[in-house]
Amino acid sequence: MDDTDRNPVTRYRTEGFPRQEQEQPGLTSKTDPTPDHGEESYVGSGRLAGMRALITGGDSGIGRAVAIAYAREGADVAISYLEEEQGDAEDTAEWIEKAGSRALLIPRDVRNEEECTRLVESVVDELGGLDILVLNAAYQENRDGLETIPTEEIQRVFDTNLFAPMWTARAAIPRLSPGSSIITTSSIQAFHPAPKLIDYAMTKAAQVAFTRALAQELGPRGIRVNAVAPGPIWTPLIPATSWPDSLADFGQDTPLGRAGQPAEVAPAYVFLASPEASYISGAVVPVTGGKAL
Repeated sequence: MDDTDRNPVTRYRTEGFPRQEQEQPGLTSKTDPTPDHGEESYVGSGRLAGMRALITGGDSGIGRAVAIAYAREGADVAISYLEEEQGDAEDTAEWIEKAGSRALLIPRDVRNEEECTRLVESVVDELGGLDILVLNAAYQENRDGLETIPTEEIQRVFDTNLFAPMWTARAAIPRLSPGSSIITTSSIQAFHPAPKLIDYAMTKAAQVAFTRALAQELGPRGIRVNAVAPGPIWTPLIPATSWPDSLADFGQDTPLGRAGQPAEVAPAYVFLASPEASYISGAVVPVTGGKAL
């Protein structure tokens, strides 16, 4: 590793991003530049050998990076995603299988309670159990003001970011054994909410409460519950958030002066799922480029 790779300020793109816009859900193939999910850089060491993981929203962005890292650490990995994301999901599956792990692709719309239950059942049936649940699927949109947000849009954000994690966790908990863990993808928005993401920020703050309460509930059963709170990370969700004019300075306000890459977030999920984190539960781990929670 040269000096540039070691320096967190210059390790990745230091400037902003070109003007672009996508429809939801965002796709990796349409994201310029392509995010780094650790395809060429993440090196595993067997820390999750023999485990079985489910990652919601595992086709792209942070979810893909976590899937690749988990596979290289020895876990079999199931990912859920929307049907429109099939191409991204298949690409992720190829990386999982290249690592010598089993990939299970399950297209599900987690905004539906029954789909969440069926998702967990499918993973347990196909992989023989479940050890790690990563509640990562999310939806956000740029808002002009609370008075302009249609109710159906608020409902979509709440269904994806609040109800889906609760439904999925509820279905998974009876199938988890001591040593298992649940990891929620929260956000720095939970602590520093932006007006243009008001409904999204509400759900991310609620996820922190969910994580901390569930950690207390499941601790006596030997099941740990934690959250990761990313800052500005370059994923397909960003150009799909309808703020093309804001990309030029995306991530520039962090102490490290740049946006993060999914590959820089995945190690936090590996650590929290690993036996090394056996005394960590109810934590919110910031991966924010230096911004304080």
